[in-house]
Amino acid sequence: MGAYDKTVGVLLVGIIFNTYLYGLVTYQFLVYKNTKFNDPMWIKSVVGALFVVDTIHSTVHIPLVYGDVTTLTLIFFQGSVRSLGNMRDKLCKPVEFSFWTIPFTAVATSLAAVFTQFFLGHRVYKLMRNRVLTGVIAFFSCSGFAFGVYSGVRSGIIKEVAHFAPLTPFVICWLGSQTIADLIITAALTYALSRSRTGLRRTDSIINRLIRGAIQTGLFAALFALGDLFSFVFHRDTNLYAMFAYPIGRIYTNTLLDTLNARAELRRLSTADISELEHELTDKRKTREESHTLGVMDSGRSGHVAVGHVKFWREENLTVGSLR
Repeated sequence: MGAYDKTVGVLLVGIIFNTYLYGLVTYQFLVYKNTKFNDPMWIKSVVGALFVVDTIHSTVHIPLVYGDVTTLTLIFFQGSVRSLGNMRDKLCKPVEFSFWTIPFTAVATSLAAVFTQFFLGHRVYKLMRNRVLTGVIAFFSCSGFAFGVYSGVRSGIIKEVAHFAPLTPFVICWLGSQTIADLIITAALTYALSRSRTGLRRTDSIINRLIRGAIQTGLFAALFALGDLFSFVFHRDTNLYAMFAYPIGRIYTNTLLDTLNARAELRRLSTADISELEHELTDKRKTREESHTLGVMDSGRSGHVAVGHVKFWREENLTVGSLR
């Protein structure tokens, strides 16, 4: 099976991983729908649109996988049949024609990236109020989207993968801009969230989780984009680029949904922190009141003793005086 590792093998790995990520997207989407968030309509529309695009994108690859696996099975069990020779030769080569799956992959990935990056860029602006930084993120995000859509449409026009060489500069600009936007967003969110720590244990733990999530998802998406870029530029005679290209859209959607759903836990932990803080303040107030009461009682006792001594001294003096 070594002859098919760089063609069918990597293609299957990419599609299987994409299917796994789509399962996570479905779970996150159901959690979002069943949680009462007061989000504006544009956020709900973005979430719904991304879920529809991910569903279509994850579905269209099933026939491709089915055809390749069926052909490999026939070759494995009937390898001596001459009529399968053409199938064997075909599977040893990368995808020769883009059909509509490759163009749709580029467009769907660019769409998921620009939606997610715009949402996270909006969050960066809310946290930092830095228009210049937000503008830089928007520039690279829009550049990546424009070059991604162009690369996808152009690949559908060219059709033959062997003639994709003219697309190389556009693919570099597409995935390069996308990666730069991801890294800037990751760095900005990490910096802004690290300054938002409150000193409360539970709130800081959820903020640390958000920081880890921003770093992991940002670097994860950037690594896959760079893997897709280098595979397309240096290993165009294989399907290695497809292994990285298929799951990128699901990575962006999972990032967006995880960021939205994390608010429920943040809200719950913040409420718990407030209750815990109120409990601590109540305990401290009771402790102060008890200390004050004890102090007053001690002062009262001292006063009575002092008064007793004075009274006794006066009575003793009066008695002595009268005896004299």
